[in-house]
Amino acid sequence: MQAELLIKQAEVADETGVRTADVAVENGAIIAVAPRLPVESAGQQVDGTGLLLMPGFIDLHAHSALRPFDDPLLAAKVGQGFTTELICPDGLGPAPLTDAARTGRERYLQGLEPSAAAHWEWRSAGEFLAALGEARPSTNIVSCVPHSAVRECAMGPVDRKPDAREMAAMRDLVEASLAEGCRAVSFGMIYAPGLYADTEELIGIAEAAAKFDVPLVPHVRNEAAGVIDSIAEFVRVAELTGAALHVSHVKLVGVAHLLADLIDLLTSAQERIRLTFDQYPYGAGSTILSALLPPYAFDGGPEAVLERVRDGRERDRMARDMHAGLPNWENLFAACGPDNVVVTQAAAPRDGDVGKTVAQIAEETGADPAFAVLDLLADTGLDAAMIDHYSEEEVVKEIFVRSGALVGSDGVFNPHPHPRLYGTAPRVLGRFALRDKLITVPEAVTRLSAGPARLLGLDDRGAVVEGRRADLVLLDPARYVDNATYDEPHRTPDGVELVTVGGTPVWSRGHHTGARPGAVNGAVS
Repeated sequence: MQAELLIKQAEVADETGVRTADVAVENGAIIAVAPRLPVESAGQQVDGTGLLLMPGFIDLHAHSALRPFDDPLLAAKVGQGFTTELICPDGLGPAPLTDAARTGRERYLQGLEPSAAAHWEWRSAGEFLAALGEARPSTNIVSCVPHSAVRECAMGPVDRKPDAREMAAMRDLVEASLAEGCRAVSFGMIYAPGLYADTEELIGIAEAAAKFDVPLVPHVRNEAAGVIDSIAEFVRVAELTGAALHVSHVKLVGVAHLLADLIDLLTSAQERIRLTFDQYPYGAGSTILSALLPPYAFDGGPEAVLERVRDGRERDRMARDMHAGLPNWENLFAACGPDNVVVTQAAAPRDGDVGKTVAQIAEETGADPAFAVLDLLADTGLDAAMIDHYSEEEVVKEIFVRSGALVGSDGVFNPHPHPRLYGTAPRVLGRFALRDKLITVPEAVTRLSAGPARLLGLDDRGAVVEGRRADLVLLDPARYVDNATYDEPHRTPDGVELVTVGGTPVWSRGHHTGARPGAVNGAVS
């Protein structure tokens, strides 16, 4: 037997256990897994003694849609073992797109998907995926169809119900995007214009997803006091349409007392529908700063938002509602508090505020914290992002252990990112599994790799077995743990000896190899 890559005497982990074996790779695939393989020659041989070999990790919530145009190496992801990423979550993404929507979409996404090099010449999902393939990313890329993008194409950035023609156009666009290569349909019920959709509209979109047997992937309307009803809304949508449901970043924003109710809902729903969910292992979120604004602020698109944050009467109205709240609105400003919201990105002339809390900025400028947010959005043209601390770590761990959640980083590439950008996988495997023993290593394989592969229909990965794609992670279990912190977020984990994507090494002994072998997945049949 000959092999391009031979990993000898590694501790190979799968969902059933851990065993010592050699693994041989040829032409991008695993060709043999067994003790003491009879390999006559190997292009590269790696001693895996004492090291853990796992299938490459799959990030189920990746804001990497535009990053490959600027930074195709994606070192923050491959350096922790992610070899596949699901992009365009939260109903947000660069495609599909219309000429009329282009400027506003770029502005709205800048805080979440910052890019200087993306050309934005695509219009369909297929054209976008083709452009992404030409960027040659290091990781494999799989895309959602983002509902907000679809809605904007069909009816603009407006707060109203679609008419029959617009609803048909949305369904057609979802189906066309799935035919062109997307593998899920995402929703962002706190982001414009998707937040204006009622349940009837969600059902119509879900029917299109069900035709292709791909999952609905929602950021639900409310993850605070209304979290139970908000998840239940999508459970009902899945029941009515037969679509699979995968809830993004399950969490409790300031309502730890609802933990038992949350677990009960998820458990009971799994008896009626195909339900999965993911979680990032931290008690803080990260998103665009404008997510602190009341829903009505976004009617008409980004230019209308900018007019409102600069208009005296509208500023007074929004600040009042940010402090007092509105019925059925997830008010992150009040739920987290100005002391717990940290600016992670801000365009000039406010780039000096990166790393400060809203409370600090308010004190320095002598402004009420709500007006400090409005000023920052006005001065940056909405190009600002944040970290919002909302939960104790013990609550995060309880949800993780009791729910069986899969893993999505939700990492955003901004100047002072959330540590989850670099630390999600090592926190789950290195800290929760290997050190704290909250879950076993085989269960970590399910959470990080095998479960996500099944969800997305990626039958060629998710296990270290003969015939599968050679997306592999070889690591030192004694050293692998998250190093990234809120103060020092740009820190990759130690102990990652080798990461391969399609058999090609992209990370070796703490450094990116420069290789860019990632594949952008094709259409769902």
